[in-house]
Amino acid sequence: MDDAPVPAPSLLLLDVNETLSDMAPVGERFAALGLPEHLASPWFAGILRDGMALTVTGDNPAFADLARASFHAVVHGRPDAPADLDAAASEVLGTFMRLPLHPDVVPGLRALAGRGIRLATLSNGSAAVAEGLLERAGLDDVVERVLSVADAPRWKPDASAYRYALDTCGVEGGEAMLVAVHPWDTHGAASAGLRSAYVARTGAPYPPTMRAPELTVASFTDLAARLTR
Repeated sequence: MDDAPVPAPSLLLLDVNETLSDMAPVGERFAALGLPEHLASPWFAGILRDGMALTVTGDNPAFADLARASFHAVVHGRPDAPADLDAAASEVLGTFMRLPLHPDVVPGLRALAGRGIRLATLSNGSAAVAEGLLERAGLDDVVERVLSVADAPRWKPDASAYRYALDTCGVEGGEAMLVAVHPWDTHGAASAGLRSAYVARTGAPYPPTMRAPELTVASFTDLAARLTR
């Protein structure tokens, strides 16, 4: 990562899960159910894997349906599996409605909005989760649109998901920058003609097999410092 300034886009399109939200409480919910906390990672990865696989075949699955199926898959055959798997899966899903933001998000987004940069979210999850996340943090006044692929033809990283967001926000690809912690998301956005910024929260290197992002930053406050108007 360098600190060279980069011209700001007209619109920042923000991923939600893990990019804005701190998903540690999901692991804590697994633990509260008597399951290992680390199972939250393969559970969430399974949702994304199956969602993208179904996208390739032309489907647009509901995030909640995939979440329940993935929960059944990761706990199947475990001696510590809850007796009522459907109820346990619903408890885990309910955690999404109470997730906090990463601490850099509020100051970072307020700094960006203060410069006149438009903000919108685009998630493979539900719009209700993103709306609640922003409302609890008092950011619903700076994020103008909360978008979900449920209203798009397909999931991200399919190009149609990004085009849906561009059309809804009334901008061209070169006027928008997708911001995410997921390399597959920044790769998808770049492939669809958007600019992209990778938030390297974990410090993991960006995969060389994917389209390189225009920016790599450590946080949203870092992003605000890098973008100039």
